Amino acid sequence: LLVINYVIGVSIGCLMGYLGGVFDLVVQRVIEVISNVPFLYVIMIIGAVMRERKMEMGFWTLIGVYAMFGWMGMTWYMRTTTFKEKSREYILAARANGATNTRIIFNHILPNVVSLLVTFIPFSISGAIVGLTSLDYLGYGLPKGTPSWGELIKLGTEDMNSPWIVLSVVSAMILVLFLINSVGEAVREAFDPKKISTYE
Repeated sequence: LLVINYVIGVSIGCLMGYLGGVFDLVVQRVIEVISNVPFLYVIMIIGAVMRERKMEMGFWTLIGVYAMFGWMGMTWYMRTTTFKEKSREYILAARANGATNTRIIFNHILPNVVSLLVTFIPFSISGAIVGLTSLDYLGYGLPKGTPSWGELIKLGTEDMNSPWIVLSVVSAMILVLFLINSVGEAVREAFDPKKISTYE
């Protein structure tokens, strides 16, 4: 889910910021329309349709539906950063030397915005984990019987005489989310350009 969201979001965001003009305006309107569609209702409708047809929502179906809405957050940040970077001197110099748009985007802009991407990775992973767990708990996630945190929380809340079920899942989620954020913070500091840049 993270890879799909980042590939779509970074690609569209870079193109919006770099090309601008009509493409930027059209994609902005499309994103505004999609972002106003209630995500939970879409999941419920797709789940209801699949149940009517005696089908289970599989892993890739769930990832695909979730990815339909998950890429838009990164797009705005990439658009803004790319728009700012494309007016810098090194981009103007690369263009004056005859560099193509593809070379400028992949060899100059993306390497200089990698710190932004790294900053958002832990938040994206944490949000995806919580979102997928919530969908499983509500019954619109993976097929029934598939082991997942959401399924375990649902079992635990249905049997309150076994509190260790919910407590173990909640403890595991807290630990994993804490570790993800800690690793993400360390990686962000490693990619921080201020630590390896010298200003004169």
